[in-house]
Amino acid sequence: MKHQKGILGCISAVMLVALMGCNDDDSKKGTDSDVDTNSDADTSSDTNTGADSDSADSDTGTITIHWDWNGVVGTGQSLAVGQNSIVTTREQPYNNLKLSTGNLEWPVNAADTTLAMVPLAEPVGRRSTNYPSSWPTNIAGETPHSAMGNQITAMVEAGASTDFVGVHGEFGENGQCMYYLKKNPTVDPDGINGRAFEATLIETQAITRLAQEAGKTYGVGAVILTHGECDAGNVTYEDEMHQLWADYNTDIKAITGQIEDIQMIVSQQHSVNNRSDAALAQWKVGVDYPDSIVCSGPKYQYPYSSDGIHLVADGYRQLGEKYGQVYFERVIKGTDWQPLQPLDATRNGRVITVRFHVPVPPLVFDETLPTPHAGSEKWRNGEGFEVRNVVGMEIAIESVEIDGDSVIITCGEDLPGVAYVNYAMYSDSDTIMSVTDPVSGDELWSGTTRWGRLRDSDPFVGAGTGVPQPNWCVAFELDV
Repeated sequence: MKHQKGILGCISAVMLVALMGCNDDDSKKGTDSDVDTNSDADTSSDTNTGADSDSADSDTGTITIHWDWNGVVGTGQSLAVGQNSIVTTREQPYNNLKLSTGNLEWPVNAADTTLAMVPLAEPVGRRSTNYPSSWPTNIAGETPHSAMGNQITAMVEAGASTDFVGVHGEFGENGQCMYYLKKNPTVDPDGINGRAFEATLIETQAITRLAQEAGKTYGVGAVILTHGECDAGNVTYEDEMHQLWADYNTDIKAITGQIEDIQMIVSQQHSVNNRSDAALAQWKVGVDYPDSIVCSGPKYQYPYSSDGIHLVADGYRQLGEKYGQVYFERVIKGTDWQPLQPLDATRNGRVITVRFHVPVPPLVFDETLPTPHAGSEKWRNGEGFEVRNVVGMEIAIESVEIDGDSVIITCGEDLPGVAYVNYAMYSDSDTIMSVTDPVSGDELWSGTTRWGRLRDSDPFVGAGTGVPQPNWCVAFELDV
């Protein structure tokens, strides 16, 4: 049965809720409770915080907590460190942790006795005072980390009735490309950038020592990579992401002694370049290396600041909650969770059929987001889909409709011998998405410059924000 595009009923992508508490750091919850490690538990739950197996790809998998302290390290550029946001998550509701570096300057000695574990809250690290900057003074605002850590703990508690202690750190460098984030980075003549990889290892050494002193086990479950704008035109970006994962996986495991491989969780960027090489690579790297790396999905559905590049605090929190859901599925439950992404595309005359992996059916065209390509005569009916010829000329889309796990695109003109179907890869003169109130017409929030309306029906709701987060379709390109 075919379903025409419809208005989202019970899930609103524009619903924003009250922020978490704003108490001073001194009021945060303590960190001395014990956690059952290497334990399995039934994952069934009536909640919609993500622990319910209906909100994931698979109804299999048991909750396994690998260590007393479960590490997540972050890297990237401005969106990794919370640029253009105001810190809102100032209280830790669980027992999640971060490393305090006090007033130590680079290079930090991992054996320094002033290093200490403190409750996880924002800012996740010390504030940057200049641009450019790097760890240990690299944080600009609200990062995804606190929301991610709290989301994971909420899901474990809902699914297994036990605690989960996450330990988070962020090592991204605002505005910097992969050549400063990788192992053996390009040498910065000013000596500021290029610390991210080494800083990760220093912090991992320090936490490993502190865990041993506290009688706790510690390992790193994931690296989150929030990046890509600087490398938007980098044709080798996929290979570089995979190499970054391989280097982290080798060097971190050598420090912690863990046997478990580390997952890399990547999200797409949408603000820089039409048909961005980075955005395509961020999707493809999870397809080509499915055991090691996963794309959490796009970021076009989140609220942005007015520049269309950086998120606002609630956007970073929602991104962190999605990261947390993916971590829960991939690392804790051990499932092969994948985002809403295309499997293949076929053509028959003027009709293109794109078949999708759908985490939670059915597919929906969500009209809470504005019409993509509203200014394009040829693509305004595409719901974010774009068809073009080999030289990039637009091919008219007459209609799109959902048929099970597929989207059927009917073009308004004959297809050439070689054509491409894209999704959320092109902008209309860098027009920034504006989400408005359907009654008053007032702007509720602004978005980025490339987006689409296709999503699944995952009932997942962020534990901290209370915002529903179905899986939105990745930006992609396929030839037909």
